[in-house]
Order: sequence, then structure tokens, then C-alpha cells
Amino acid sequence: MADPKHPRHYDEAFKRQIVQLYENGKPAREIKDEYDISHSTLHRWFQGIRNSGSTKAADNRTPEQNEPVELRKRNRQLEMEVDVSEQAALIFARK
Repeated sequence: MADPKHPRHYDEAFKRQIVQLYENGKPAREIKDEYDISHSTLHRWFQGIRNSGSTKAADNRTPEQNEPVELRKRNRQLEMEVDVSEQAALIFARK
């Protein structure tokens, strides 16, 4: 299995190929063993394709699940803006 500290990333085409193998009748256990992909990852890909046509996590979240993600993203953006403003204030205060 992959190191949890260094997860592997798969491109969309590969994920779709794996899902196609499953849909064509290849057992999930064989796919898991052959490609060294965890059961939960395979299940997430299968469900994603079935539910939304995409394996991307963002495409498969409910609005309630997206809200904290969007709030964290906005918070990071605001923290960066504050940092830039503080640095600019220090530069202008020296002049």
C-alpha cells in the first residue's frame, strides 16, 4: 500500500480505466491487488462515477460538505491578505 504520509495521485483517465474494468466484470479484489489500490479508494471512484460521472471529490460533495471546504479556502485567502497588509504597513512605516 502507499505511504499515508505520501499519498499517490492518479489522473482522471486512469481512474476511469479502473472503473471500466470493474464495470466489465473484473472483481474489485483483483483490481485492488493488481494495481495496489485500497478498497476505499476503489469504492470512492466507483461511487463517484455512478453518482456524478466524476471521480473528483469536489464533484461528489453535497452543498453541506462543500461549505467548510469553501470557508477554509476563504480563510486562507484572508490570512494571506492580512499578512501582505501587515508587511506593507511595516514598509510604509519605515519611510
